[in-house]
Amino acid sequence: MSNLRTERIESTAIVTMARPDKRNALSLEMMRELNETFRELGADRDVRAIILAAEGPAFSAGHDLRELHGRDDEAYQEIFDACVQLMETLASIPQPVIAEIEGIATAAGAQLVAACDLAIASVHSRFATPGVRIGLFCSTPMVALSRAVGRKAAMEMLLTGELVSAETAVRWGLINHAVAPEHLRDETLALARKIATASGEVVALGKAAFYRQIDMPAPDAYAYTKDVMVRNAELANAQEGIEAFLQKRQPVWRS
Repeated sequence: MSNLRTERIESTAIVTMARPDKRNALSLEMMRELNETFRELGADRDVRAIILAAEGPAFSAGHDLRELHGRDDEAYQEIFDACVQLMETLASIPQPVIAEIEGIATAAGAQLVAACDLAIASVHSRFATPGVRIGLFCSTPMVALSRAVGRKAAMEMLLTGELVSAETAVRWGLINHAVAPEHLRDETLALARKIATASGEVVALGKAAFYRQIDMPAPDAYAYTKDVMVRNAELANAQEGIEAFLQKRQPVWRS
């Protein structure tokens, strides 16, 4: 992977975007590498959580605009297909993905943050969907953004293109926490370790159910999640967890 670095710390995989000179712009090659890497990690049962980080002063400045200038329909289709596939992969893999943001995350970079399951940012980070200012409305970033923050907040970001502070991003729900930059990695690892204490099988079931029910009408969501709870209750890990709680001991997960 020419644009990425991957490492392991305990049961957490850390994927680092490594195009700092290009502000980690999401070139077609970068998106394909990210998609392939996440799929491979998703199939690894030893990985319980994934952190997505970046080198340099920007988390990601979005699409590589050099690839969006003077191209034909087929080229644009290929680029945006790769983007959509990446965002869908983030939701479909069993492990929670935590975005670790230092610097700016704009356009498809903000989309990447919104598409991750969780996000922790440096207090100095900033977020924007500035496409409207160059005549290319952030329509695909809008999908993840509008599902992460309220409608009015999403529309303000999309229509003005202005940078949003980390504090505002927390308040709007785009990120979970804003922390001092010197504590950023410690905080993301701490969150990953908390996730890893649970059964990976149960976390995977819960993540899949969350994304399946989130856009359903409430009665349909309850009908669906009731069936998920039944299947979950029948798992050996669920029975072990209940038994451990009743016996006041730590559970021993099978997976």
